[in-house]
Amino acid sequence: MTRFEPHGTLMIQGTTSDAGKSTVVTALCRLQARAGIRVAPFKPQNMALNSAVTENGGEIGRAQAVQAQAAGIAPETDLNPVLLKPETDTGAQIIVDGRPVARMDARHYHDYKTTAMQAVLAAYRRLQDRFDSIIVEGAGSPAEINLRDRDIANMGFAETADCPVVLVGDIDRGGVFAQLVGTLELLAPSERARIHGFIINRFRGDIALLEPGLDWLTQRTGIPVLGVLPWLPGFHLEAEDAIATEQRTRDGASLKVVVPALPRISNHTDFDPLRLHPQVDLRFVGPGEAIPPADLIVLPGSKSVMADLRWLREQGWDEAIRRHLRYGGRLIGICGGFQMLGSMIHDPQGIEGTAGSLPGLDLLAMETTLEAEKCLRRVSGRLAIDDAPVTGYEIHMGRTRGPALDQPAVLLEHGEDGARSADDRILGTYLHGLFVSPEACSALLAWAGLRDPEPLDYAALRDREIDRLADAFARHVRMDGFW
Repeated sequence: MTRFEPHGTLMIQGTTSDAGKSTVVTALCRLQARAGIRVAPFKPQNMALNSAVTENGGEIGRAQAVQAQAAGIAPETDLNPVLLKPETDTGAQIIVDGRPVARMDARHYHDYKTTAMQAVLAAYRRLQDRFDSIIVEGAGSPAEINLRDRDIANMGFAETADCPVVLVGDIDRGGVFAQLVGTLELLAPSERARIHGFIINRFRGDIALLEPGLDWLTQRTGIPVLGVLPWLPGFHLEAEDAIATEQRTRDGASLKVVVPALPRISNHTDFDPLRLHPQVDLRFVGPGEAIPPADLIVLPGSKSVMADLRWLREQGWDEAIRRHLRYGGRLIGICGGFQMLGSMIHDPQGIEGTAGSLPGLDLLAMETTLEAEKCLRRVSGRLAIDDAPVTGYEIHMGRTRGPALDQPAVLLEHGEDGARSADDRILGTYLHGLFVSPEACSALLAWAGLRDPEPLDYAALRDREIDRLADAFARHVRMDGFW
């Protein structure tokens, strides 16, 4: 095994969103943890609708929870002190130290960044007191010059923390040399001096054909290429935010599952166990598409439930769901999708925008009232179906009441959760992580019509993929270049 010493703080920045920052941080955390180094991931500011709940009931970006697993530590709020959860194209819920503090548009948040930076630095210092090494992940690109003022996510943090930077570019997008050189050209001299190396991500092909370009890049910039990470076929790492473009359609799969991709879909990582299951053909359906015939439709979580419900109706998907049920299909609603199944959704305080009420899909006898206090907790219990064990977390701003809840979907340690229809074709729950437990996943697939479902241990699969990534990183990257 390659041995290397801790080096305080290192920041990984990218030329674009989804360049591979999260991937590199995850690999480094696993490699350092293997070497016995106390390492922590850190993302000063994250903008994502995929989140996780920490043991003390705080909320952080989902990517940082996965990186904590790679580092062998429990997720905590200091790993991601500022989380922005978009509610509209111009506004977001602002979460600081794991708790929602405000809803702001982009202009007001820009003014708030000075305050947010204090929370970022306080969390960073607490991590410094407890860990030998901190691997920091940037956000977007440091070359977004319109966001440079009061930046807390990229070079603004690196300059304040006085840490070196490695820049990642994605060759699969094309133009990777332009990405890297162009990013450097848009940085201030002191910022350029912080970049100690490049990593090129997602390369497929003969590396010999790339080497002349790597030599040119080093000569042009004076910065070494530390490594070229190969494309890993079938590699799975939970997405920070965007839905995976690879649908993994399985024509011979026994069970067809459809998930409507709502505009503000949240925690779509709930469906990764289904997307990876060998007997399941899972498809996300987007705007303008018809919902195809399926055995199971799952309504996902949403950061803007009422707006997404209106949008769902505009697509004609409400009628498609009713038709699906008439033909014997099954339906699951998770979190916001669960709230949509009721007769009404009320927002008297204007939590999601203008105060008011909206009729739901009227498939379960219940109503939901949105409330300012956010429910954040990790939970465990058993499915009402087949008594299968479940673990997961709740993230929602609303309370649901009605007779439908007399037949719960999940029996949690703190009480009953969710609802099931009288004909047992519809199930709703606030529980995220519904399909992670192998027993729960198999029970739900059998309920949806799959005969003899194969068990899928998703947690073990995720850990194997982290190891696979770390092994590839160690083979293709000059580890001495980091330290």
